[in-house]
Amino acid sequence: MINTSRRDFIRKLFAGIAAMVSAGYLFFSSNRNLFSGLTASSSTASGKTFKTGAIEGKEALYYTGLDRNRVRCELCYRSCTINDGRRGFCKNRENRRGKLYNVVYGKPSAVHIDPIEKEPQHHMLPGTKMICIGTAGCNFRCRHCHNWHLSQRSIEEIGRFYDHTPRDIVNGAVNRNIPTISFTYNEPTVFYEYCLDIARLAKKQNLRILWHSNGYMKPEPLEELLKYTDAVTIDLKGFSKKAYDNSDAERDPVLKTLKTIKESDTWLEIVNLVIPTVNDSTQEIKDMCKWIRDDLSPEVPLHFSRFFPNYKLTHLSPTPVETLERAYKTAQETGLHYITLGNVPGHEYNSTFCPKCGKMLIQRVHFNVMENNISNGKCASCGHNIPGIWE
Repeated sequence: MINTSRRDFIRKLFAGIAAMVSAGYLFFSSNRNLFSGLTASSSTASGKTFKTGAIEGKEALYYTGLDRNRVRCELCYRSCTINDGRRGFCKNRENRRGKLYNVVYGKPSAVHIDPIEKEPQHHMLPGTKMICIGTAGCNFRCRHCHNWHLSQRSIEEIGRFYDHTPRDIVNGAVNRNIPTISFTYNEPTVFYEYCLDIARLAKKQNLRILWHSNGYMKPEPLEELLKYTDAVTIDLKGFSKKAYDNSDAERDPVLKTLKTIKESDTWLEIVNLVIPTVNDSTQEIKDMCKWIRDDLSPEVPLHFSRFFPNYKLTHLSPTPVETLERAYKTAQETGLHYITLGNVPGHEYNSTFCPKCGKMLIQRVHFNVMENNISNGKCASCGHNIPGIWE
């Protein structure tokens, strides 16, 4: 018989493994043969210092030239003013004598094949695979980040990357019959030019484009990328100043982004990582759900995800499952139609249910689809139309 302390150790061990897998820690595994003839490279510099132009990169989009060779980046809501020879807040956009360059273009530090449920996307091609691409850097400073090894480091600090052109990525998906390419692991905004070029090529090959973002991209670049995008997963950090202070960011630009995506032809799903003492109050969750219902749609799927201690919030405990279940009930009572719980493998609410008849639509165990009862975009039991991308 397993004693209490050993049982608790095993429970925590598996919880930690689930958190790491959910966060996308498998940065380099299974990639050696993903693109024939291409291998990982070492970066040309180390530490926080760098030699201007040491990494080739590509000239950035969306910036304005200023006096004294300074530039202002217009890609995200930070609107960084960057002096000559320096980089912006995201650590990726480098000013070289008055021209702005993205130094991670074509240099992903993470390439992996994952189930689409991991993004998470629950209303898009269930049970299929996606090629996931991530680089260095981020325009947020989330104290809880599970992927901080990528997002909170420069390409030099990571010290390793792949040389993969947009064509390499697209060919990798086509050759392996993988229907979707996803920009994920770190914030896609900070490798925007790479995303855009991949997306444009991918659409010519009838591939799907998905990305997972914090929603801080300005309207003009956002609308351009949405032209080539099928679906977006947005992290809504919470619905309070405290929740966004935890990420060194502001909430309202993200709400604007959510509205822009919803008004486009792009499928939208939202993730809320529920963090104890940061954004887990019932009132905050209720306010967030009401806003989603009234300003977006009750049919936008909402995923409540379980927090595990990481990065700068290791002093907190994992989110109690009871807190997630309370959030689920709050969203349901508010009138949202599609709610799921994430990072709780085996939980009933990891599955999707029909809002009309209550029957199970898609049964999941973590990222595995066990049963799919959606036929031609409708509930197989009652015929209710289920929004999403099903083929």
